[in-house]
Amino acid sequence: MPQSSFIENAAAYCRKLTTRSQSNFYYAFLFLPRERREALEAVYAYCRLVDDVVDEEAPAADKLDGIARWRRELDQVFGDGPEPAHPVSAKLREAVRRFSIHREDMEAVIDGCAMDIEKNRYQNWDELRTYCYRVASAVGLMCIEIFGYQPDKRDKVREYAIDLGIALQLTNILRDVAEDARRGRIYLPADELAAFGVSEDDLLAGRKSRELGRLMRAQAQRARAHYLRARAAIGPADKRQLVIAEIMGDIYYALLEKLEESRFDVFGPKLTVRRRRKMAIALRNFAQAKLGALSG
Repeated sequence: MPQSSFIENAAAYCRKLTTRSQSNFYYAFLFLPRERREALEAVYAYCRLVDDVVDEEAPAADKLDGIARWRRELDQVFGDGPEPAHPVSAKLREAVRRFSIHREDMEAVIDGCAMDIEKNRYQNWDELRTYCYRVASAVGLMCIEIFGYQPDKRDKVREYAIDLGIALQLTNILRDVAEDARRGRIYLPADELAAFGVSEDDLLAGRKSRELGRLMRAQAQRARAHYLRARAAIGPADKRQLVIAEIMGDIYYALLEKLEESRFDVFGPKLTVRRRRKMAIALRNFAQAKLGALSG
């Protein structure tokens, strides 16, 4: 058993990564009990560090080595040997043992990040959906084990996590079209670009057009369909238990609405949901969950 000071330092390390990012995850974590919050912070830190391997300025071979190192870290997280030396892996092992997080979901995140090393174009929606599943839905599948759910609702809750993850990632892709293009990555499916009459050069040059607007609206409709499927998969009692996921979904849905209101002006300043709005969304969902629990 590791010394308590090591685990405390590991928890602080994970919390620092989460807080420093000021990501949408941060606002969702604020109202969690400590045990669940620390487990989610460890999951977030893991995803962040694996993603950082891909985003760093380095040769592809070095990035693949970094990905391989994280696969080895999972051997320690799920093994019975000595406690992992890496602070994130140490907290992950604790979270895995407490909340039964599945290794296949953690590996899917690595597989998705590895796609960003080896692939910068997507031929169709099936290819892009696989990417979205790995980098986002798999995270949701890890998180629902931490949030908890009724055993007889497992299949529906998993459907919820998968659809919500795809919706969140599609929203990110729409917001980041210009930024990703500058980095040599185009996530919008090539067959749909062609069908709407949008070229890669249009994206690289930041060229607005009616055709691009129609393409982006179609992608937004796809994202909204996944949000709606996620919401339809679970009932009010499940939503109260999954309130943190609901906060995340509402923040990203607000971002999707901002994109639509801007007529998908993705070549200007990066669109975001203001901190005050994020906090209001978090407070509203948390209050509704509490009131629902009392009335139920």
